[in-house]
Amino acid sequence: MAFALGPRASAAGYRLAAFERTGSTNSEAIEHARAGERGPMWFVTSEQTAGRGRRQRAWIAPRGNLAASILEVMDVAPAVAATLGFAAGLAEEAALEKVSLEAALRLGEGRPRYALKWPNDVLAGGKKLVGIGLEAEAVGGGLAVVVGIGTNVVAAPEGTPTPAVSLAALGVQISAEELFMALSDTWVEFRGIWDNGRGFAEIRRLWLERAAGLGEKVAIHTGTMTLEGVFDTIDDTGCLIVRTAEGRLVPVAAGEVFFGPVASVGAA
Repeated sequence: MAFALGPRASAAGYRLAAFERTGSTNSEAIEHARAGERGPMWFVTSEQTAGRGRRQRAWIAPRGNLAASILEVMDVAPAVAATLGFAAGLAEEAALEKVSLEAALRLGEGRPRYALKWPNDVLAGGKKLVGIGLEAEAVGGGLAVVVGIGTNVVAAPEGTPTPAVSLAALGVQISAEELFMALSDTWVEFRGIWDNGRGFAEIRRLWLERAAGLGEKVAIHTGTMTLEGVFDTIDDTGCLIVRTAEGRLVPVAAGEVFFGPVASVGAA
């Protein structure tokens, strides 16, 4: 099966560049933006060899996994563009639910249960299934925004800060191509709700309904310090709000999040 857009994405004017193998779909998207591409355009592969995630960690997609990046040039501020990651999480979660219907019927109570982890991962059973990363660069005509979405379809990496899992290990037997078709359509829905940031209040509401660890103990490593408390909410800019033991509400713009018992010992 070849990569193809879903019917909603095709009707909405999205375009697609598919690669049998590439270093990084995000890099492909940025290079196209520099060369004049304005999108909306997807860049996808089932084998990525040189991708990078947060904190420059390797983001490798062995053959059979899905690496997909969406490029669009927008007239928005970088801080507004950053909130698009929450819409991406919702789109991915909706696509996963769609392709998991057969597994849900077959597995019953043992079916996969997905949750969104701040700022933009998707978890299944507390393990990382999807990583989402955003890049932005000023180009002629606006801000080139690239959202990269990597999904562990057939295999998951080992030794990650948050244990990882694949769809195959969860009993969901689908291909990267099937998942991408569903994702391209759900993206149209949640990108439309986000509406260049004007709809972030609704995105925030939907995201919080699916949030992992809400109301639980949390430790956030920012690179220079560790903040501990309770995951209270996210604010209208997408910052995670931590309620400390003293009752202070502290906004966090970026960091590694650890929940539950690990958080109580500082996520050592």
